[in-house]
Amino acid sequence: MSKPSHGLFVSPPKPSKPVIEAIFPQASYISEKEGTLALRTVYKGEEILGYAFETNDLARIPAYSGEPVNTLVAIDPSGRYLAARVLEHHEPIILAGIPESKLWKFAEQYTGLFVQDRLKVGGNISQGYVAIDGLSGATVTVMVMNVAITKAATLAAQHIGIIEKKLAAIQPASTIKADLFEPANWQDLVGDGSIRKLYLTRASVDDAFAETAAEHIDEARAEQKQDRFSEIYYTLADVPTIGRNLLGEADYKWLMAQLKPGEHLALLMGNGYSFKGSGYVRGGIFDRIQIHQGETAISFRDLDHERITDLYAQGAPNFHEMSVFIIRSEHELDPGAPWQIELLVRRQTGPVDSLFTSFKGQYDMLEKYVDTPAAMIPQPELSLTEQVWQEQQVEIIALLLLMLILLLILFFQDILVRYPHFMHRLRHGFLIVTVVLIGWVWGGQLSVVNVFTFLNALMGDFRWELFLLDPIIFILWCAAAVTMLLWGRAVYCGWLCPFGALQELVNVFGRYIKLPQVELPFAVHERLWAIKYLILLALFGLSLDSLAMAEQFAEIEPFKTTFLLKFDRQWPFVAWALLLIVINLFNRKTFCRYLCPLGAALSVSNSIRLFDWLKRRPECGSPCKTCAKECEIQAIQPNGVINMRECHYCLDCQVTYFNEQKCPPLKKMARKKRKDQQVEIPIAVTE
Repeated sequence: MSKPSHGLFVSPPKPSKPVIEAIFPQASYISEKEGTLALRTVYKGEEILGYAFETNDLARIPAYSGEPVNTLVAIDPSGRYLAARVLEHHEPIILAGIPESKLWKFAEQYTGLFVQDRLKVGGNISQGYVAIDGLSGATVTVMVMNVAITKAATLAAQHIGIIEKKLAAIQPASTIKADLFEPANWQDLVGDGSIRKLYLTRASVDDAFAETAAEHIDEARAEQKQDRFSEIYYTLADVPTIGRNLLGEADYKWLMAQLKPGEHLALLMGNGYSFKGSGYVRGGIFDRIQIHQGETAISFRDLDHERITDLYAQGAPNFHEMSVFIIRSEHELDPGAPWQIELLVRRQTGPVDSLFTSFKGQYDMLEKYVDTPAAMIPQPELSLTEQVWQEQQVEIIALLLLMLILLLILFFQDILVRYPHFMHRLRHGFLIVTVVLIGWVWGGQLSVVNVFTFLNALMGDFRWELFLLDPIIFILWCAAAVTMLLWGRAVYCGWLCPFGALQELVNVFGRYIKLPQVELPFAVHERLWAIKYLILLALFGLSLDSLAMAEQFAEIEPFKTTFLLKFDRQWPFVAWALLLIVINLFNRKTFCRYLCPLGAALSVSNSIRLFDWLKRRPECGSPCKTCAKECEIQAIQPNGVINMRECHYCLDCQVTYFNEQKCPPLKKMARKKRKDQQVEIPIAVTE
């Protein structure tokens, strides 16, 4: 029993909650859409199982149809994709040859991947990307889906806090100039900013605790308000000019010898409120100081600490406590970037309870102490359209070269047709390239569906991005538009249409093996021309009511079966395509002449063509009928006029036009010329 044929499948919208319940069978509660991103949070009791969102809410990106594919995406709290389910689509490309189950299967590939992964559909595996399989015949659709899913997931993960937003520029870490040393005293180091100071009065601390439960605890009296509370000098001692001048040569070398790659020395010198804290015990953490750089907070343990007893710089004051703290490599401190020292001041409000506030001091490294690489400005993320054009560069260049070759053929046609054998080989070679490369390899077959999509976009929300998603189709439409303006529709139908080229090559083969050719009387043939225009009008009328219905009936075109799906679909479609191909063994381009709605649509523009380079003589049609009889698609009327709405610009008539052996008017002129040359001119003889 054969499988049933499928028509155009436009997925009706599915409610999201039942889908979420299927993904999270243990869920006890699913929230409504919350916040600006319309996220749903899924709970099991108090536990968060994950989050769910729809791509249309976060990244509404039009697909091939001009409408987005709405996909429900579920992630867990770690950012792992739990599922992706298509809720709604309007893709005309998802027709009988591609059942919707394949679209579901594509979406299933996200399960188990992470939001942080860089995902790429198909193609070669690129460094840093996770490749996922595309969907043959629906490449644009799944690429748009991938962009929508990953963009929506990234926005959701950033909102939840799973991943951080990327910085606009990436600054590589600076390195300290280990061979740079200048003798300096205390005043020199403080004066140029090599050493910075955090100074707190008792008033500033009291003000920080104002209107809290600790406001009046240890509060200074009025006459004590301007007294020093804490004074801390701080710097990076692994800078040679700073460390060697402050610590002395021996201690500096001893401390530097303890450092591993990527580690640094923070030197703190203080009076007043202790930055170490009285609660510090061996094995514990210094809970009064931290260093901050960007989003990183660095705390210190006893193993990171070395006490300093003396300062060697001339003019250095006395300090109650001096310590060096090792900043470990895992903190990835950039010595050239700004950082802050933070002092935490705590006030006890009860036997156990306490309140604290903090004060920060800024440190900016002097440029002369470090080598700082230039910032790396990340390349802006390419849009989907830019990605597609970049990945198909080879195909685009090759197609443009073919367009250039065709233009050269057209511009120099009067010269080429004087060499019939070369011209025929050139044309047949071009048609083979059209069938193989443009048709089967690149899938570049235009369709009347493209015409309806364009008209629908003009009447609605027109966006170029919709048409730029398929570079091959876009370039072919541009080529068709240019050639229609200059020469009419004949050039596309005769040279660039893969199915038209395939029909012509099949007919050439049929003639080569001497199969009988069937040609209809011109009166019948002329009336059959009207069929394709009637088909076009019917499809256009359907498209005004339902574009989806028009696309379904446009299956009268065998293009998708032949080139996009390569005959891999249900037997009725394959049988129809094969019938239209095989019939060309006996009659050239039957489908093009009588049934093709695309050809009918293109021929409407024929009246605006600018050039008419197909040459004719007064004798063409009366009395000479040679070209009309030789025209294998019967585009030359009995009166000798070429009907450019039906012509395919094969140039056979031009080959005859310049051939003195075939063109009767030329043969007559040649005979007359020879007779004139044979007339003897009398010569007078004088004696």
